[in-house]
Amino acid sequence: MKILLLVLLLFPFLANADGVTKAETFTLKNGMEVVVIPNTKMPVISHMVWYKIGAADEQLGKSGIAHFLEHLMFKATKNYKAGEFSQIIAKTGGNDNAFTNSDYTAYYQNIPKEALATAMELESDRMQNILFDEKEVLKERDVILEERRMRIDNSPRSLLAEQMRATLFLNHPYMRPIIGWYHEIANLTVEDAKAWYKNYYNPANAILVVSGDITANELKPLAEKYYGKIPAGSKAIRNNFITEPKHVAARKIEFKDSQVKKPEVSRYYLAPSIIYGKKEHAYALAVLSYILGASDTSMMYQDMVVKNKKAVSAGSYYDDLNMGPSKFILSATPADGVSLAQIEAAFDANINKVLEHGVDEADLIRAKKAIVAASIYAREDLKNLANMYGAAAALGLGAEYVENWDNNINKVSREEVQAAAKEVFNSKSSVTGYLLPEENSKAAAARHKVGKTK
Repeated sequence: MKILLLVLLLFPFLANADGVTKAETFTLKNGMEVVVIPNTKMPVISHMVWYKIGAADEQLGKSGIAHFLEHLMFKATKNYKAGEFSQIIAKTGGNDNAFTNSDYTAYYQNIPKEALATAMELESDRMQNILFDEKEVLKERDVILEERRMRIDNSPRSLLAEQMRATLFLNHPYMRPIIGWYHEIANLTVEDAKAWYKNYYNPANAILVVSGDITANELKPLAEKYYGKIPAGSKAIRNNFITEPKHVAARKIEFKDSQVKKPEVSRYYLAPSIIYGKKEHAYALAVLSYILGASDTSMMYQDMVVKNKKAVSAGSYYDDLNMGPSKFILSATPADGVSLAQIEAAFDANINKVLEHGVDEADLIRAKKAIVAASIYAREDLKNLANMYGAAAALGLGAEYVENWDNNINKVSREEVQAAAKEVFNSKSSVTGYLLPEENSKAAAARHKVGKTK
């Protein structure tokens, strides 16, 4: 299993181009949504079930329960032994996995077309029939604790990112890690898992997404056979009503660890998403992120790495696909002898250039072409397409978000990019993180002159 961060969704790169078949949709009588993305190039299928519930919907004190349940979905049901699900899929020549996000949880199988009915039967079975054997549940809880130790607690960069996220969001549940806080994972119970499963794993909260060599007409009788007879259940009451208060102070975090060999600097800005806040800026922010730091031709890379040699790496990242607020990220690794304050000053210089003068028309054109070209390449992957349509559906955006992505990107103007920058680049809504070596930390801080920037 894995936790899928939004960075892995390739959200900017999965739009529909002219001549490409669009998704077909329908809804079963029990409320389960169905999205079909036909592609007849190969006799293969990506089959996914998405649940409109994620880590952001967890009750206070129960962080990690969404991810915990994801693990338990691979345990025994009334009809299959633990691990048998994946074994059966593997025998068909396919593969399967799952991921948990702040806003949803998804399960998938990549299979030959002839194995579709098998995958649907297995997936519909575990939607209804998971057995919660206490010994197995608590054993899996220990597995997740070890996963947390390995992926987060043993990774200085991950720990800093976790602390920065918890600091950036003052009120929104995005402040909690998707995997959960260690002490809260350790206290999750069998009853907690049962309640999450009973309350949310039902057709009223589910979306079936099938991408590949099939049409909606072919899929509908199979969907009705395997999923249509399951009782609808009740829709989840989500935490998407929670909003951020006004941010009034810039924040800084310093994290030191003996595993760190070279210092790093990151800065998070609170940003709107395609759903939350001033969403009209979302597409322009995606373009701005590409212009600032998505490649070795970007503004920050050319300024900080190539021209002034202040950094050995520099980049930016923005994700518009959230139910709640997003974040715009700047990051860099200083060159030897360059202070962290100098890196921050370089961040500010690039930001101020955009705020005062906007972006170059040539950079804007290049960015939009690159994003759209990447979309043409990436949509060849059936799983990518299923991921994108599923994420959009889970957030209530619909297929049009995916199919109009490139058109919306192409419409972005220089004025819109500058307006988006002015909306987001407010130091009072930011968190800056320093990652430093632990050894001789006082000397390291002095050497890199951790301090105020202009």
